Formats: sequence, structure tokens, C-alpha cells
Amino acid sequence: MGTFTAEHTPAEIVKLFPKASDLFKRRRIDFCCGGDKPLSETFTKRNLNETAVLTELNDAYDTWQNSDHDVVDWSAVHPSELIDHIVSTHHAYLNEELPALGKFVTKILRVHGEKHKHLQELHRLYNEFKVEMEEHMIKEENEVFPLIKEYEKNPSEELLNHIRKANGGLGDEHVAAGNFLKRMNEITNGFEPPIDACNSYRITYARLADMESDTYEHVHLENNVLFKNLA
Repeated sequence: MGTFTAEHTPAEIVKLFPKASDLFKRRRIDFCCGGDKPLSETFTKRNLNETAVLTELNDAYDTWQNSDHDVVDWSAVHPSELIDHIVSTHHAYLNEELPALGKFVTKILRVHGEKHKHLQELHRLYNEFKVEMEEHMIKEENEVFPLIKEYEKNPSEELLNHIRKANGGLGDEHVAAGNFLKRMNEITNGFEPPIDACNSYRITYARLADMESDTYEHVHLENNVLFKNLA
């Protein structure tokens, strides 16, 4: 694939060109939960400038191809290796960050909620997202991931069907998590703190933006690489 077109999906592009995720996040183009739809649909739905986006994307890809880059092609590694990466990188990050960041979200609601009414909705959304992701990761680590690792060692149609059944609700949970993130992004104006924001306010928004970025990468690896190979 040399040049990306509007017929390519964001998921396909990020698989080949991981840094495209930065552009997609900046343009608010879904590459994880809804990443299997052609870019043309997003361009039409969001009224985005197709030429501008594709030019930026292909220029960045050309630059990346001509530079030294050390990026793992996760579609080429064993499922067990990808699972270990997801757990040690993305699950570990969320397990540490979710409770810590939650304290900041509560703090800015308490201090600034009267003046900035959207912080009440942010607080509710964040805590629903936190519960959703914690339960989701437990289900993956206790039920689904061990089955996938066992299938890698001893493949059988029966075990594959078991995995698909266990995996049944994970896709819906990914969509729900993505919707929480999208709404949090909307009501905070892309996690842009107000001009008069204090340090705690700014730190909270910066960490929310980091969490959004990490979660999109996390869900992309599961939806478009790990689970896609078992579909």
C-alpha cells in the first residue's frame, strides 16, 4: 500500500502506519471502535476536507517511510505476545491511572463545579467509564485472554467457538467506552481548559487527553488486530 485513499479504513491505515493514530486523534476520526468503515464515510458524515486530510496523511506516511522508525507490527506477532503487551502496557496504565485521575476529576468539580456546570457531567461520565473499563479488563484477563493463549497452544474449533462466545460482549463494551470518551471530549472542548483554569484543572484535562489517546490505541489493538484474527 503506497498511497492511502478515501476507500481505506482507519483501522487498515493505523495497522500499516501506527503514527496515523496521532492525525486521526487530532482530527477526531475514529480508528478503533468504528475504524472498519472507509474514510469516505467519515469525510461525508463529518463534512471534512477529504483532500486536506489525505494529503496530510500521505505526506506524513512518506516522511515516516523515509526515516528510521522502530515500530512493532502487532499483526505479525503471536496472540500471546500481543496479549502480554496489552496487559503490561494498557491495562497496567489504566489500573494505575483510573483511581488517581478520578480524584482530580472530583476535586475540580468540588472547586469549580458551580461556575463550570459541565464538570458535573464530566464527573458522572468519568466514573461510568472507570467502572466500565475496570470490569472489562477483569473479564479479559480472567476469561478471554487465557482462552486465546490456550487456543494458540492447542487449537480446536470447539475452543475457538468458546472464545467467540466469551468475546461476544467485549466489542459492545469497547463501543460504550468509546462513547464515554467522545462525550467527555465534546463537553471539555477537546480537553482544552478555560483561560482562568488553575493548575489542577489543567492537569486533569491533560491527563484525560492522555487517557483518551492510550485507550484508543488499546482498543485498536484488541478490535482490529487480536480479535479480528479470531473472527
